[in-house]
Amino acid sequence: MTTTAVPEFQHRTVLLDEAVDALDLAGARANGTFIDGTFGRGGHSRLILSRLGPDARLIAFDKDPQAIATAEQVADSRFTIVHDSFATMAAALADRGIGAVDGILLDLGISSPQVDDAARGFSFRNDGPLDMRMDTTRGMSAAQWLATETEQTLEKVIRDYGEERFAFQIAKAIVARRAVEPISSTRQLAGIVAGAVKTREKGKDPATRTFQAIRIFVNKELEDLEAGLNQAFDALAPGGIMAIISFHSLEDRMVKRFFASKANVAQPDRRLPIRAVDLPQPEMKLLAKIKPSDAEVEANPRARSAVMRVARRLPLPEGAQ
Repeated sequence: MTTTAVPEFQHRTVLLDEAVDALDLAGARANGTFIDGTFGRGGHSRLILSRLGPDARLIAFDKDPQAIATAEQVADSRFTIVHDSFATMAAALADRGIGAVDGILLDLGISSPQVDDAARGFSFRNDGPLDMRMDTTRGMSAAQWLATETEQTLEKVIRDYGEERFAFQIAKAIVARRAVEPISSTRQLAGIVAGAVKTREKGKDPATRTFQAIRIFVNKELEDLEAGLNQAFDALAPGGIMAIISFHSLEDRMVKRFFASKANVAQPDRRLPIRAVDLPQPEMKLLAKIKPSDAEVEANPRARSAVMRVARRLPLPEGAQ
């Protein structure tokens, strides 16, 4: 029997050194507990482990079975991999008796192996089955969703998650095509979108925004991010650091607003008889907004849209409960 080898796809971790540097793993923090919310192919996790002390712990999460298979090859007693979304971190930490962590890193991008493997269905550049699930062991594929969803919901998802101004035309074209034949391949969907989108930004494929929208919806990426941000904040010990790398405006906007909601507080009228200790206090301090260098973007064009925001959880003011 002939066995077909699984192709190896290379992945370059975006903002590798900058993200790990942001976690501030020096001194006593080197023996703390940290979370890598998106293991991917392990670039961030491996560098974190190389800087951690012998008593440290690193808990990593990923939904992708291929990422889990890679993570299981990490032979380090300080490392634990969880096959689930980072949106389940509260339960995962509780199950392991972990009360608080010292740093959390979320890289919200999809990995190059996912994009480059046509069988995963993420890319319109190579024909493959229209799947798009991060976790291929559960949930509805993109093809199943397109076959059953209403035209109105298709339009809303493509408009809201893809920021696509031709969402109405694309949804209408999808419904018309599926009445004739199943839409089961990436090439089919890309062709439908190209026929419905009459103009597009220079250098951008007409299908870019639609594929992004469907991927985000099928994988519940924004729902996971909202839950993950709240759980990450709750898990952070005072002085703990959260670093989040986003790759499109919807994610970055959510991260920016969340950090701002924790760092900026409305102050009451100072003429009111309120003790200083009872005044609203910021819960986080914004530390940095970092983008890839020109050299990194040149070496890895997929890094060009990345933005990392970093914030530290502040300790409670003296006397506060």
